[in-house]
Amino acid sequence: MSGIDPTLRREQFEYDLPPSAIAQAAVEPRDAARLLDTRDLTDHLFSELPQLLQPGDLLVVNETRVRRARLTGRRVDTGGSVELLVLDARGDGSWQCLCRPARRLRPGVEIAFDGMAAEILERPVAGRVPVRFTTSDQAPLEAWFQRTGELPLPPYFHGALDDPERYQTVFAQPVGSAAAPTAGLHFTPRVVTALQDRGVAIARVELRVGLDTFRPVSTERLADHVMHTEQIKVGPDTVEAVRLARQRRGWVIAVGTTVTRALETAATGDGNVRAVDGATDLFITPGYRFGVVDGLVTNFHVPGSTLVALVAAALDRWREAYETALARGYRFLSFGDAMYLETRGGRD
Repeated sequence: MSGIDPTLRREQFEYDLPPSAIAQAAVEPRDAARLLDTRDLTDHLFSELPQLLQPGDLLVVNETRVRRARLTGRRVDTGGSVELLVLDARGDGSWQCLCRPARRLRPGVEIAFDGMAAEILERPVAGRVPVRFTTSDQAPLEAWFQRTGELPLPPYFHGALDDPERYQTVFAQPVGSAAAPTAGLHFTPRVVTALQDRGVAIARVELRVGLDTFRPVSTERLADHVMHTEQIKVGPDTVEAVRLARQRRGWVIAVGTTVTRALETAATGDGNVRAVDGATDLFITPGYRFGVVDGLVTNFHVPGSTLVALVAAALDRWREAYETALARGYRFLSFGDAMYLETRGGRD
């Protein structure tokens, strides 16, 4: 992939993650999660985030909502069980899905669900297959997913949620993601109010999170890794919010790697953003020059993933931060703790 240092290797973004460090429960309240300030490696609670920011800053969140996208049905011809994970809509009215088992699925195979049928359109490739859904009552598909599907919790999470809404952020509105933008899971109305009282503005973008965001890099060289596209939306209100933050010399703080990629895709080259309603395959790796994002709130990510590469691009001492967090008992991955970092060396 052009623009990526050809010497970067996957092993540079691996680290030892003991299973005991992977969060298997959701902390309550949400803002009781821990927060590592990477500027001085000090420990905080997430509820203290407003004190780490400055009046005039702009915090940008991802408002996407996770689709209840895990569906279990049976083949019409054999009666065998099939599981589909709905990823995103295609332009022809079909949907891209992950399927299991994929080995014996062929074009034309029909799968029956409660109140809906699905037809396999092509042979699966790497477990992915285009599917056309038909509901028996002509109800909108999103309504059917919401009524019948299950939330696709991460495969490394073996715990249980008392309330499925715990895997949605307090900002969640438009449905469309296959996974939660996990850095946003720590926010509560109390934290939002404290940010506003601090003089920190909040803006929203949408990046419909796909599974490729989280999958490990499968090639030795990062330059050979293919980033699949994800849909993003940066609206006029956020464009204006970034402009005003620049005007008052505030920083733009991204909540999560998804927001970072959305904002950087929309960058205009002068610290601002333009309105975007489209797709991004932006792969941020060390050597990348950030055009918009000055700071980042993010969780601790899967070893060898594109997300670790993004964090390494923003924070030279990322490995020290991760090792510190592990040594201090921080909880990792989707329901784990968070850290705050800055993409440039301190404020003017």
